[in-house]
Amino acid sequence: MSHPQAADLVFTGGPVHTVDPARSRATAVAVRDGRIAAVGHDEVHELIGARTEVVDLAGRLLLPGFQDAHVHPQGAGLELGLCHLGDTVDPAEYLRRIKAYADEHPDVEWITGGGWSMEAFPGGTPTAALLDAIVPDRPVFLPNRDHHGAWVNSRALERAGIDARTPDPADGRIERDTEGNPTGMLQEGATHLVARLVPDPTPEEQTAALLRAQAVLHSYGVTAWQDAIIGTYTNMTDPAPAYHAALADGLLTARVVGALWWDRARGAEQIPELVTRREELSHGRFRATTVKIMQDGIAENHTAAMLDPYLTGCGCASDNSGISFVEPGDLKKYVTELDALGFQVHFHALGDRAVREALDAVEAARAVNGWRDTRHHLAHLQVVHPDDVPRFRALGATANIQALWAAHEPQMDELTLPFLGAERGRWQYPFGDLLRAGATLAAGSDWPVSSPDPLAAIHVAVNRIAPAAPDATGVFLPEQRIDLGAAIAAYTAGSAYANHLDDTTGSIAVGKLADLVVLDRDPFAGPPEEIAAARVLQTFVDGCRVYAAPDA
Repeated sequence: MSHPQAADLVFTGGPVHTVDPARSRATAVAVRDGRIAAVGHDEVHELIGARTEVVDLAGRLLLPGFQDAHVHPQGAGLELGLCHLGDTVDPAEYLRRIKAYADEHPDVEWITGGGWSMEAFPGGTPTAALLDAIVPDRPVFLPNRDHHGAWVNSRALERAGIDARTPDPADGRIERDTEGNPTGMLQEGATHLVARLVPDPTPEEQTAALLRAQAVLHSYGVTAWQDAIIGTYTNMTDPAPAYHAALADGLLTARVVGALWWDRARGAEQIPELVTRREELSHGRFRATTVKIMQDGIAENHTAAMLDPYLTGCGCASDNSGISFVEPGDLKKYVTELDALGFQVHFHALGDRAVREALDAVEAARAVNGWRDTRHHLAHLQVVHPDDVPRFRALGATANIQALWAAHEPQMDELTLPFLGAERGRWQYPFGDLLRAGATLAAGSDWPVSSPDPLAAIHVAVNRIAPAAPDATGVFLPEQRIDLGAAIAAYTAGSAYANHLDDTTGSIAVGKLADLVVLDRDPFAGPPEEIAAARVLQTFVDGCRVYAAPDA
């Protein structure tokens, strides 16, 4: 007979990295009824009873479950099931896959999917002619990996009525040749001109995509996340029904916070609708308590909002400083009202002007409403003016980092640095400065924009070198490196804080939920350049195993 206080699950043989500053290391952890019952060393073994499952860590590291603070699971799951271009930068391979997909799906009205990388094409802008040569008879719509642009063929342009006379939308750009004819690349809001015509996946396909993505995230040790768009955006369909279908069937095993999409074509009149959606959608492990405001675009296509103009190819100032999607004065009013209603605001803020506008909006809300536990956070933070770094701590604004991007790679070196200039180029992804200034860091992947693997992102945060980079690749702004403990804390306790889950998750402490991950090694014990080589062996939510590697 088992001891009446016996644990359901005991991890022994450590190490355990608790992400608890009062006691960062242990060698044993006990779990009972889905919660952590004990953290320590040999004394924990007293909780092993006849029915206790014992996991011998044998030197492998136990961590709190990773939490992705900015991710798009349904979109990622759909892309994996469509014409998936996300794991290569070879234009010839793109065309081979597109043709193969079209040939294998002769009855599909639209060829869609995406995930291609801008670095594969001159200037980041592929042409319709390339697609016309392989798919002339059906429309093709393929968002790039950043989902801020789309590659289309001539049939898609015809379907949308886009020609030389079509004006650019206020929030986007149609790439054109010297005579004004569209070339087949649509930027930002211009993607909507075609995206609105693409048939939505069926509800069953959307739920299957979400569950496919959940399985991938669990395989990388992710136990909770913030879905950065609950609503319809370009070719992304609203994932809310899929979450509710998964909940109803008992298949949602992760903890999820949903960020309700702010329609930038509308104003404050949508706020009552957001309140209603929050009430209707928040059930069980899914809470729609956040509003996502995309304040600017991306640097590679010069739509990220900058304080000073982008440079031209010759190094001169251009007449383009990017796009602020929401007028800054209006942004202050909207954020103040949302904050008063208890919403967290999740900003997409990539350029230094967008970062400043978002921080100004948080400051305005604090001035009117006082300090509320709304935990606003700014995602991406590619270019941050040094004057704004200390404002994160001063305003209680969380820095939501996508660390995998902070490295030399072609999109950075060819499409970004030459157009930012030397000074602004040094302001990119200032993780070290933010940490030293006392900011709270959360972390996410933005999958399917980039890999959902937290260990790959943690590797870059520590090394500022891409995991698979050649030896000749230099360290990207080495002064912005952070240590391994801080990087793991961002992906666990920091994201738990952003998700309002820090009272029950994010660290290994008695009474907290047993959301845990076992790695195949202890990265603290090896050289920093081997962090990305670590992989996840087991993932637990509420003490229940939701992933086990085939050889675990």
